Amino acid sequence: MSSNRRDFLKKASLLSSVAITLPSINNAAFAAAPAFNMTGYAAPKIDKVRIAVIGLGMRGPGAVDRLSYIEGAEIVALCDKHADRVEKAQKILTNKGLKEAKSYSGENGWQQMLKEVELDLVYICTPWQYHAPMCIAAMKAGAHAASEVPIGLTVKECWEVVRVSEETKKHCMMLENCCYDFFEMLTLNMTRQGLFGELVHAEGAYIHDLLDLNFNKKGYDDMWRLRQNIKMNGNLYPTHGVGPIAQCLNINRGDRMTHLVAMQSADFQMGEKAKELAAKDSFFQEFVGQRYRGNMDTTLIKTEHGKTMMLQHDVTSPRPYSRLHLLSGTKGFAQKYPKEGIAFGHSFIKEDELKGLYDKYTPELIKYIGAQAKEVGGHGGMDFMMDWRLIDCLRNGLPLDQDVYDGASWSVIVPLSCESVAKNSKTVLIPDFTKGAWKTNKPHDLTLNGGGNTGIRPKVSKDQKNQLKID
Repeated sequence: MSSNRRDFLKKASLLSSVAITLPSINNAAFAAAPAFNMTGYAAPKIDKVRIAVIGLGMRGPGAVDRLSYIEGAEIVALCDKHADRVEKAQKILTNKGLKEAKSYSGENGWQQMLKEVELDLVYICTPWQYHAPMCIAAMKAGAHAASEVPIGLTVKECWEVVRVSEETKKHCMMLENCCYDFFEMLTLNMTRQGLFGELVHAEGAYIHDLLDLNFNKKGYDDMWRLRQNIKMNGNLYPTHGVGPIAQCLNINRGDRMTHLVAMQSADFQMGEKAKELAAKDSFFQEFVGQRYRGNMDTTLIKTEHGKTMMLQHDVTSPRPYSRLHLLSGTKGFAQKYPKEGIAFGHSFIKEDELKGLYDKYTPELIKYIGAQAKEVGGHGGMDFMMDWRLIDCLRNGLPLDQDVYDGASWSVIVPLSCESVAKNSKTVLIPDFTKGAWKTNKPHDLTLNGGGNTGIRPKVSKDQKNQLKID
């Protein structure tokens, strides 16, 4: 073989190996675009936040209920593909003596709504595939956007959401409620105060048995979540696990995630479930013989400063609910599941010592609104705390706790984990959505007590509490 031929093959082999990861790094057109740094950005104050809620199936009605309690928030439009859901959501408002919102329905009702209604915030609770297009359209229409997780399903969508947020100077917040849970916020503050030393490793997860719900004809509209478990083969729901630990590790604010590797088991249950149901009901016949996402996905991530993260996703195995939330530092350790525990050596501290840490290190946000949040409800209060904090920031011109870079970098784990799994756990690079600004971005302010002028409307009775399933 000639030396030229050998050189050519050597270069071709190198290019081939690089090409496997290049599509996931970023799109050069997005990465090179002029950027306005949205981290720490405080948008102009809005005295009364005019809100539209899109998607009134599983999550939307709870959002309408929670937002209706917040002073300075007015729901002016409601939209869902199904008109009957809009009517039910209207009753949440009118039963509290609040003004009825404008109603929109149908496949394109949300687009008509954006043209006709003047909005400050669009709150999105639709199936995953609509999140990025709706966020982008909302910001282009002049409103801030807040979306249920994830904020995008492809690398391109995540870049586009970032680009539009920077260009319009409109906030785009992913509604990662787990960042506002009580133990997560306690450990975040303890991390900031140096009690765990320097964090070395962290773990998060979404382990939740949804097998029956995903196959329930009355569950997700048109079985959309089951269809996503066929379409995508990776960690489909990383943000509940990664959000809180990413904040502890100052991701996008002093450090960044650089690459990941994902490994996934085969499917041992969904395919069998489809066959079992189809034997009794022909409706499920289309789901027989499909290639389902595996039971357990484990994704390992490394950061620029050498920290490691482990994320897990399993929504089919019969096991207790867990988000893990584990922090391991040079001086201490914390974990939430199966039981909250903190250690500064070989053993966990006693319950009275843990209570003392709660008394000393609970952030101001929880002290300010935590008790009321538990009364309103929503996953024990963290949903309401998230909503209240979002509205208070918009009303007082404060930076948001979660910005568009957080939403993009946490969400992009979905397509990148799928890519790694498809290529036998090959390393995949993670885009830097901040375009280098992570080096100087500052962690958000942990006083988190807002402007102090946003309260809640009439006291909530027990029968009005939000009793939504964990999702």
